[in-house]
Amino acid sequence: MARPSAPYRYEGQAWRAGHARVAGIDEAGRGPLAGPVVAAAVVVTPEHRIRGVRDSKLLPPERREALFDEIFRCALAVGVSIVDHETIDRVNILQATRLAMLDALARLPVPPDFVITDFVVLPSVPCPQKNLVDGDARCASVAAASIVAKVTRDRLMLEHDRQFPEYGFARHKGYATPDHLAALDRFGPCPIHRRSFAGVWRQGELFVLEDQD
Repeated sequence: MARPSAPYRYEGQAWRAGHARVAGIDEAGRGPLAGPVVAAAVVVTPEHRIRGVRDSKLLPPERREALFDEIFRCALAVGVSIVDHETIDRVNILQATRLAMLDALARLPVPPDFVITDFVVLPSVPCPQKNLVDGDARCASVAAASIVAKVTRDRLMLEHDRQFPEYGFARHKGYATPDHLAALDRFGPCPIHRRSFAGVWRQGELFVLEDQD
């Protein structure tokens, strides 16, 4: 087997240990005040690597879109899961993230032999796993998963922007930017806002109080 390049350091360790199919897992959307959390799992092998992947947050949108297509062409398998704002409110964002990651794994057409996450421990995974701090910056398969998750979520938020144009979701994707908070002040929460998040219920509470004056 060829010596893996630096971005595939952790996958290379797993391959040399006999784990042929390595799945990198990451999510997008833990922090926003609105919309779903999206997780992706990307399976790579020594023969199914993706060139040029890196942490999705460091890539311009056009490059993320191009890599999104490249990942689906080159990876052995890709699984994507979307957990909506209602589930996030019901179980909390950490548990919703784990649900999305586990579901993304379950949606893979081939089972992985080894799993690498961006520092989220996944219970009940029937294979070894490694939980890396800053995994999306250090591990190619996790970076690939971060790209798939982010592009998928950004596309969903563009759809929500067309439904609720007053909130500017196309610009900030639901994060707590000043213009998003200003829109919450003015209009109150919309149907896709996470009511359990402090930035939403505080702004919504202010909206209700002002509406009663």
